[in-house]
Amino acid sequence: MTATLPSLLNPLRLPRRRGWRRALLGLALVPLLGIAGCALLYQGPYLPVQPLPPEPLLDMHCHVAGIGAGGSGCFVSEGMRDSFKFGIYLKSFGVTRRELERDGDGLVVRRVAEQIAASRHVGRAIVLALDGVVDDAGDLDRKRTEIYVPDEFVAPEIARHTNLWFGASVNPYRRDALERLEWAHAHGAKLVKWIPSIMHIDPADERLIPFYRKLVELRLPLLTHAGQERSFTRADDELADPQRLHLPLRLGVTVIAAHVASTGAHDGERDTDRLARLMTQYTNVWTDISSLTQINKLGYLGEALRRPEFRGRLLYGTDFPLINTVTVSPWYFPLNLRFRQMWRLSRIGNPWDRDVALKQALGTPPEVFQQANRLWP
Repeated sequence: MTATLPSLLNPLRLPRRRGWRRALLGLALVPLLGIAGCALLYQGPYLPVQPLPPEPLLDMHCHVAGIGAGGSGCFVSEGMRDSFKFGIYLKSFGVTRRELERDGDGLVVRRVAEQIAASRHVGRAIVLALDGVVDDAGDLDRKRTEIYVPDEFVAPEIARHTNLWFGASVNPYRRDALERLEWAHAHGAKLVKWIPSIMHIDPADERLIPFYRKLVELRLPLLTHAGQERSFTRADDELADPQRLHLPLRLGVTVIAAHVASTGAHDGERDTDRLARLMTQYTNVWTDISSLTQINKLGYLGEALRRPEFRGRLLYGTDFPLINTVTVSPWYFPLNLRFRQMWRLSRIGNPWDRDVALKQALGTPPEVFQQANRLWP
């Protein structure tokens, strides 16, 4: 998640790029200039605000995690568990460590299902597993894995809830990767999730061709992180370069490059620009707007909505639980929203409804909110 789950473990570690400068500007404007000053610089929403679609929305990018309670098989590395940030991680899911130890990690999934059931706008979510680093023998390397959420935990927990779908995660370097894909498909997986920079996956590696062909055969999209990743203690950003996605795209894999490849750069070029170029070359590449209202990504949502390369290719996602942390707030948009709007949005209790309302107020059109429903009818 840098948009992924561990971002909430380091919510204020911000990149030194345009989004960071805009974040500082946005935060400084309110106290320094006051409401009148913001009114003078007010730009309005990125696009004209339109009504939401009438049908319930699908959040195609939602995370869960666990500590291993109840025999889930999940784990968080010792370094992360000892950090004060671990409390932020738990709070964002609406659970305590004591509750997990008593009720098991399935409680996290249950809380997600309950909050979506209470949402006015979101009716379903794809809940993502997260595989770990694999060693040279093709087995899970726990020492180099910081967060692990196995398919074998997520799939049966999801099956208990009618408003959740299973998002699998399989490291393609596992010795039984193809069998794991078959298992995930048989258990209702809607996609496969990667974070190459922390799972040590090179999407351009030709050894992965059998894996890609299996994805095509099973009609499983690949949701893969693209752009900079700074929320884990170690990350190889070279592996998250959108240009490394040519191989699966040429083989016909439906690829969703997450977060419009925000905040990253390679060869002196922004990753968002590199992803936009891919959009002009392939019809089977998509992206999502999850995490684009985070304080370190101010401006990226507007860019995604306005750029012609992304038109018709944007999917609605939240990157939950990040939307439930201090990294996301309507108060970070004084140049795009009126004070009364920011106040009203900040008082919405349900995190999914708050996310939808914020993105709508910033100009996200109905077709973006609807697109995930069309990809997964």
